Amino acid sequence: MLLRNLPILSLTLLLMHCNNHPDTSAHSHDRPINDMNNEIKHHKYYSRTDTSKVTIPDSVWATLLSDDLYAVAREAATERAFTGKYWDYEGNGTYYCAACGNALFRSESKFASGCGWPSFFESIRPAAVVYKADNSYNMIRTEVLCGRCDAHLGHIFDDGPPPTGKRFCMNSISLEFEPLP
Repeated sequence: MLLRNLPILSLTLLLMHCNNHPDTSAHSHDRPINDMNNEIKHHKYYSRTDTSKVTIPDSVWATLLSDDLYAVAREAATERAFTGKYWDYEGNGTYYCAACGNALFRSESKFASGCGWPSFFESIRPAAVVYKADNSYNMIRTEVLCGRCDAHLGHIFDDGPPPTGKRFCMNSISLEFEPLP
């Protein structure tokens, strides 16, 4: 009996480990985050070359970002597992912050973790992301934020592949992808 239920138990534990929130559909906008076809609207703070810090109030971000991107980037909500546009995407190129355009990850560092969110073993450069202790929901985790605009991207775990052993578990909606030419 236990062996027959082992795959279900394993999947349940994996999803619990990867998940940002106990109820991933709950955020201030009270609708699921699954913004597969959301078109990113670029604004005056958006740049793929400028790495200077962007410090504007959330009230301004609310006018610049879609409701779903705002919920994740500014309120630390999360997408449901296996629903984001990049969780199993395999293109070659660069991932950028969807809020400000900061370069975050190269496709060479992306790997199939099986957790349902895009996973990377390293950022594109050390200052691309910053880290913050996250003790919400009675869990001890490390939140990953954009190093330029402090947008919530996801969390980092110590169960990734070599060479770093890290797993950056990111929300697809917080990312934009540009393929190599």
